[in-house]
Amino acid sequence: MNRLAGESSPYLLQHAHNPVDWYPWGEEALQKAKAEDKPILVSIGYSACHWCHVMEKESFEDEGTAEIMNQLFVNIKVDREERPDVDHIYMDAVQAMSGSGGWPLNVFLTPEGRPFYGGTYFPPVRAYNRASWKEVLHGLHRAFKENREQIEDQARQLTEHLQQANSFGTSPVRINIPAAERFLPSQLEQAFVQVMGQADKAWGGFGRAPKFPQTFTIGFLLRHHHYTGSREALDQAALSLDKMIMGGIYDHIGGGFARYSTDTEWLVPHFEKMLYDNALLVMVLADAWQITGEERYARTIRETLRFVETELMSPEGGFYSALDADSEGVEGKYYVWTAEEVDETLGAGDSRLFRELYDISAEGNWEQVNIPRLKQWPAAALLDQLDVLKNKLAQRRSGRVKPGLDDKILLSWNALMNKAFSRAAEVLGDDHYLEIARRNMDFLLEVLADGSSGRVLHVYKNGVAKVDGFLDDIAYMASALVQLAEVSLEPGYLELSRVFIEEAIAHYSDEEGLFFYFTRDSQQDLLVRKKEVYDGATPSGNGVMANVLLDLSILLERREWGERAAKMADSLSQMALRYPTSFGIWTSLIQQLAFGTLELVIVGEGAKQAARRFLRENFVPNKVFQASETSQETYPLLKDKVITGQPVFYLCREYSCQKPVMALNDFVQLVDKEPGTKYSPAQ
Repeated sequence: MNRLAGESSPYLLQHAHNPVDWYPWGEEALQKAKAEDKPILVSIGYSACHWCHVMEKESFEDEGTAEIMNQLFVNIKVDREERPDVDHIYMDAVQAMSGSGGWPLNVFLTPEGRPFYGGTYFPPVRAYNRASWKEVLHGLHRAFKENREQIEDQARQLTEHLQQANSFGTSPVRINIPAAERFLPSQLEQAFVQVMGQADKAWGGFGRAPKFPQTFTIGFLLRHHHYTGSREALDQAALSLDKMIMGGIYDHIGGGFARYSTDTEWLVPHFEKMLYDNALLVMVLADAWQITGEERYARTIRETLRFVETELMSPEGGFYSALDADSEGVEGKYYVWTAEEVDETLGAGDSRLFRELYDISAEGNWEQVNIPRLKQWPAAALLDQLDVLKNKLAQRRSGRVKPGLDDKILLSWNALMNKAFSRAAEVLGDDHYLEIARRNMDFLLEVLADGSSGRVLHVYKNGVAKVDGFLDDIAYMASALVQLAEVSLEPGYLELSRVFIEEAIAHYSDEEGLFFYFTRDSQQDLLVRKKEVYDGATPSGNGVMANVLLDLSILLERREWGERAAKMADSLSQMALRYPTSFGIWTSLIQQLAFGTLELVIVGEGAKQAARRFLRENFVPNKVFQASETSQETYPLLKDKVITGQPVFYLCREYSCQKPVMALNDFVQLVDKEPGTKYSPAQ
């Protein structure tokens, strides 16, 4: 076993028996490279990555290849999910060198840690127009020995490029311009046009295959419909969700979504199931359910969260990271079916129905097997019967060898799933989901996030929490607490959110006090201290932080936080509105700044029951919300509100409230009349 045997990451442990003398990322490997004047290979992947497994089997398990690597390089293995800071830097480097990126990511560094060459998957022999891995190793060794000065110069230039790239997308804040003139509905119409220019109007989603869910873009469209009444925006958002929940990217037998589709029609997924994708899809499905009332969205939320509870929840209340794409060395084997298997499991009559609805044929719909998918949504009268049939198939499938489980617990991804459970509790009125969210939050506060100091750690496994938290950890945590405060009606969660925001401001802020670095100021082992502003598979930590700052500026009357959020949005607005599919979190913030934030308050006896009904039945994204049945002077929205023997409803802006109303229906009508706050789907 090599040095990875002492690590906790499932991905690193997968490589612990390789003949390659792998080091984990750390000072020992970096010092060895300097002492021996050897170049460094940093190989980055994650446990659910199919091509990572392929390259391991072909190259890293091969004795001859390992001998070359051990002799010529200092070899470091990195779990990109455990160390996203390292992954971000070297992914940027490889994309700058080659124009593309992915995993496995293999990048070569000088002994001082500067990148000079890199790529993704390399085959064991020449194939796919790629040099073999051994050719790359020998070629780079020769270049390092014979052209050292050129290598060092290239590495210096690339490092300078990475440092300069930190300002990407930002422009100077325009001072002395009122917020109302900086964020205009007409600008958002331009962003909508850009989104629709990339929309697949036949199969949903955006762009060509491979197709990712792009939940932030769908969320932008749902909000655009809400603010403007655009039927086109709603139709494209609904089409995208419908095609995904009917397609093979959705696991019709066990619930939950795979990471992306390799084809236009959402039939053939890359089969790994990631915690964060399922969290983000649940949240956008909750929005769609509130807006449309279509039962298929609520059903998919329930099935997905049942999958998360069953397959990804730890006994302690944390959520595991992912299920692998492969089982028995074959991608997707656990999830596909032959027609004969379906016939044997269901019997002739039921099998005929299921096969017709779910595109199961003797010849198969993918590589001689079948990925269940719906060509059209079943009639309501069939849904209960189909649930019984799917349960039979799930029972049979449970006898197969399951995909590997990545059982590390990440704070950032847990916070996203916490928010998803809270949102599901809110829109479905299901207290079970709220209890899951509470239990998970208690767990996170116990092991990964200190509610007294605001310090956060990134990863937990086997009773050990480690790695200083990143911006995503602290931003997502603060956002989840705001959501949990809203749905639970327990304002103490807001106080915890404030603690984490203050920690972020003190230790993650850039020199201008505007954006936030990805890493805490105490971290010293990186080539570049990056700022991430665009959305990737998960939302931009800076974008989430700006949204939380805006909400808490009102809820806790910290006006300087709202001003900072507006400045962040202003600095990025030109880029975000031009490329909205890469800046979905920012466009949602710009929408809220353009249309204003509603301050909604319910007080008095019965306020909590009225609040839960209002939150369940009404989609109002540009709001902050509080309710209390007793007198509260701590929070500015609740301060000086008279408590009576019945609920009293207030609609406010800038702490200036309209005349209160005494009935929930009157309150809903009041909110509906506010500019850009709610439109019927029929409009």
